[in-house]
Amino acid sequence: MTEALRFMRWFTPGLGVKRWLLLAVVGALLTFNGATRWFVAEGAHLPFNEYVDAVMADFGVPLHVLSYVFVALGVVMVYLGIGLFIRSIVVAIAPKGREDIVDALMDRRLRTGYKIVAIGGGTGLSTLLRGLKRSTTNLTAVVTVSDDGGSSGRLQKELGILPPGDIRNCLVALADDEALVTDLFQYRFSEGEGLTGHSFGNLFLAAMTGITGNFDKAVKESSRVLNIKGRVLPATLETVRLCATLADGTIVRGETNISKSHGPIVRLSLEPAGARPPTEVLEAIETADAIVLGPGSLYTSILPNFLVDGIAQAVARSGALKVYVCNVMTQPGETDAFTASAHVRALLEQTERAICDTVVINEEPPRRLLEAYAVEGQIPVKPDRAEIEAMGLRVIGASVVSETSTVRHDPARLADVILRLIDEHVAQRSSFVRQIGTLPTSGTAATVEIEAAR
Repeated sequence: MTEALRFMRWFTPGLGVKRWLLLAVVGALLTFNGATRWFVAEGAHLPFNEYVDAVMADFGVPLHVLSYVFVALGVVMVYLGIGLFIRSIVVAIAPKGREDIVDALMDRRLRTGYKIVAIGGGTGLSTLLRGLKRSTTNLTAVVTVSDDGGSSGRLQKELGILPPGDIRNCLVALADDEALVTDLFQYRFSEGEGLTGHSFGNLFLAAMTGITGNFDKAVKESSRVLNIKGRVLPATLETVRLCATLADGTIVRGETNISKSHGPIVRLSLEPAGARPPTEVLEAIETADAIVLGPGSLYTSILPNFLVDGIAQAVARSGALKVYVCNVMTQPGETDAFTASAHVRALLEQTERAICDTVVINEEPPRRLLEAYAVEGQIPVKPDRAEIEAMGLRVIGASVVSETSTVRHDPARLADVILRLIDEHVAQRSSFVRQIGTLPTSGTAATVEIEAAR
């Protein structure tokens, strides 16, 4: 019954492709019939033409012109049928014409791009995503949810939802129409009782949480509404608080307080312990071609993700390329006077696992804004390559800095570096060389067989 219904769908009106396909088939038959008449004229016997002739004679059509009429009419019908058949498909895919065709082809290319998992938070992660979305839509942003300051912290305390700030930044970065969404979602209310200080994007996610019933669905529905290129996942759906143990034994609770502590951090933890990640996070890590950590605040944006049970283990097990993007500038209260190797050492010691094999460092220090940053106690991160290589990690030095009103990574430059590394890694992983030695025989040398498999 199901097969019969499926067959009957062919005869229902749709895109118009069936009628044009039928036209082309009829044209091909007419062309064939007209051509065979020449063979008959040369003495071949084709009884099919006799039936056609009998029908045409009944209508008073001169039989001696059928060859020319059928061939000409058949060629025209085949031309029109195939042309209109293709046009119907193109119009269905791209109703607005050439621009839509280009967009459709671009979307197809992006859908076959590398599977990349980016782990972090803050503005650093959104910067990375902004560059990568031009090359692939197979992006998964795993975002920390330990922010307790500003608008996010207020919404968490008042509504009991997960802090939406970092999630909002990633949604904006991946949005299809980023310029409009950025202006809308980053808009902050400067007046109004209870509204002052809140961003529209945070309120939007809070409203979506109320409509859908939970934060996870709110993020997914917001992603659909904004037509984002990829997906954004919270590192955990449980409400947690970030805690830091300082070198003097003091325990500081809350991300905001940790950033203000100005004491060397010995150990990070989450309260309560045992938070679990969504299954989708672990699945994305397992199937990734590359996992990128950062850029972003080391202790409050990147490491909190690895305090969630299972994430560090999954990253360490993964056969994907694992890249840590080191910050361009130090951060007061977290990484004062840290070199690049100090960042990497803290990352590995805190997670106690090999969660990265390659480190990207910026080798072009900023110039214009150095004095302004120095006032805030921030200096460029020293790219001490040799110390990182001594840890057994590969170091990639590149010019990836951008100086506008702030010093940050340049999205396009950073994405180019990451994608080149993935190209190299995937090529090495998909083509391996195996040597098979055979015992030498009399009068011949040992042979070695090189097998390459993809």
